[in-house]
Amino acid sequence: MLFYPQEKLALFIDGANLYGAAKGLAFDIDYKRLLELFARKGVLVRAFYYTAVAEDQEFSPLRPLVDWLDYNGFSVVTKPLKEFTDSQGRRRVKGNMDIELAIDVMELAETVDHIVIFSGDGDFRRLVEAAQKKGRRVSVVSTIRSQPPMIADELRRQADNFIELEELKPLIMREGGPRAGQSVQQQVAQLAQTG
Repeated sequence: MLFYPQEKLALFIDGANLYGAAKGLAFDIDYKRLLELFARKGVLVRAFYYTAVAEDQEFSPLRPLVDWLDYNGFSVVTKPLKEFTDSQGRRRVKGNMDIELAIDVMELAETVDHIVIFSGDGDFRRLVEAAQKKGRRVSVVSTIRSQPPMIADELRRQADNFIELEELKPLIMREGGPRAGQSVQQQVAQLAQTG
């Protein structure tokens, strides 16, 4: 990872995409360790975490994580999941956070030196290019080592730096990991206790 100590950094985490990449590599992320790692790399200005949440459910397994992140140094951006029925009559949910992430990157691009995007979504290629035109360095964190790879080739090519998530694993992995038979709620509760 190429970082300069005097650089002002901002992290932009596509929650669903990062979760999928880490799951593909068979580990859980310790967000406190992730924040500390990047705070040592430069002057960390802001760390955003984007996710859609189900608001109609009594309990969402994501809610404790979102609350924990909100109290522990992250700027959490959420919006409600939208339910719809597809053309085959199947119930589907949608909760894309790309626009929110892109707007925040462009708004903060004037005040930071280095933008770190945690996503492999090829839709962000043009966003990376736009930030680079403003003179910002852009690193992308994702993985090519999962099956299938979680990063779009065009995004990887556009970024100034590609950071392989698997190489960060020993530095940001949640210690202990999930135990066999442990529910998502128990895993989130365990995360909240360690924070």
